[in-house]
Amino acid sequence: MTTCVVVKKNNQIAIASDSLVTFGDTRLSHAYEVNEKIFPVGDSYVTLAGTAAHFPVMRKLLTGMGDECRLGSRDEVFETFSRVHEILKEKYFLNTKEDEDDPYESSQITALIANPHGIFGVYSYREVFSFDRFWGIGSGRNFALGAMYAVYDKATSAREIAEIGVHAGAEFDKSTSGPFRVYSVPMRD
Repeated sequence: MTTCVVVKKNNQIAIASDSLVTFGDTRLSHAYEVNEKIFPVGDSYVTLAGTAAHFPVMRKLLTGMGDECRLGSRDEVFETFSRVHEILKEKYFLNTKEDEDDPYESSQITALIANPHGIFGVYSYREVFSFDRFWGIGSGRNFALGAMYAVYDKATSAREIAEIGVHAGAEFDKSTSGPFRVYSVPMRD
């Protein structure tokens, strides 16, 4: 799958991801296609974990929403992704079913968002989290989370911590590989 992380420290925000795409047991590395897992949306950066089909759909959808795509707070992210869910169903024929006992329709999306206002995570049922320090998604997330936890208090920049996170994911997760993409922005008050 992937390793994607977001970090907030010392008035800096960072987001990082690997570049490997997998299809079952097949790996599509950077040598065969330039796989960009982070894309800009306004003053935000967004990355996803899960099926490769999400990337072109979400890139087109979020960048095409214009002023309706607001990602500056937890509530704005929730409202935007609630609208995204409707569009995914109507225009892109999203399969919303996961389990029979699900409380809500699933958007089948796991995403991280980084912008000058904060770092956010979005999950399948439009659960939105606003993180204070760092977070990770994808199959390498546990390795990334452990590494980022170990260095958070010692490292000086969000970018450095994010790089350590994705490198740890690649070291131990078979579905994560470089090269890595890292973007950082200063926080706004």
